[in-house]
Amino acid sequence: MNNPATILEASINGSVRKTNLTFFKAVILSFMSGTFIAFGAAAANYAAHDISNAGVAKLVTGFVFPVGLMLVIVMGAELFTGNCLILMAVLDKKVSVLKLLKNLLIVYFGNFFGCILIAHLTDIAGQWNQNRDLIGAYTIKVAYGKVSMTFGQAFASGILCNMLVCLAVLCATSSKDVAGKATMIFFIIMAFVLSGYEHSVANMYYLFAGRIASRDNTFMSVAADTYGLVSDKVIEALRLKNLIVKNLIPVTLGNLVGGMLLTSLPFWFVYRKKEQSEK
Repeated sequence: MNNPATILEASINGSVRKTNLTFFKAVILSFMSGTFIAFGAAAANYAAHDISNAGVAKLVTGFVFPVGLMLVIVMGAELFTGNCLILMAVLDKKVSVLKLLKNLLIVYFGNFFGCILIAHLTDIAGQWNQNRDLIGAYTIKVAYGKVSMTFGQAFASGILCNMLVCLAVLCATSSKDVAGKATMIFFIIMAFVLSGYEHSVANMYYLFAGRIASRDNTFMSVAADTYGLVSDKVIEALRLKNLIVKNLIPVTLGNLVGGMLLTSLPFWFVYRKKEQSEK
């Protein structure tokens, strides 16, 4: 296992490679990353949909969801939240601010379209119809809960989430074998899921899957009977504008703060600043 200074060195070198990817490679790898995170989210919904105890439901979700980041790390895909660590390469003067912004923009939208594809394919595949349409109803419930947060709640939750996600990425870097990477990712990501923190890329799946499911009258009827959701309120809450303004924007901003200012910056300052000033 590497020490923290070595981990940061590897992360910075990896960031340089990320920002030097061609546009098409960055698009493909970010699109695939979105599908990986969506796979984890879809599987987590399925696993937890019929568990009434909230704590147990979160625990089960926490056991399943980490598969998404495991796939991202092992397959070398591009994930917006993890790429916030590129800030360390900027501070090291190995990557320009423009390259950082360009990478984050490309990766964010690549992740988005990957998640949207899986949301639509999950619907077409009929997964939400299983267990008497309860999975579809649960998918609506999850999305509705996310747009019911205040801006401040979503922002703070996004900060906490990406502190843990970036730590998971860094800790995975400390191991040279797949088993070690998976172990580090599993426990750290499980902690963020158990705590109910908000991840912008995962929410791209959760929100739009809920919006798609809410258009089905059967799913809405089951959601009303099971969770007491009012159809008109849900439809209004899950309008495209609300998905973006009430959740994706504050969560994304929170993810940026958590990944950059509260993770990348302090660790770079401790382990790299002196070295850079001596060069």
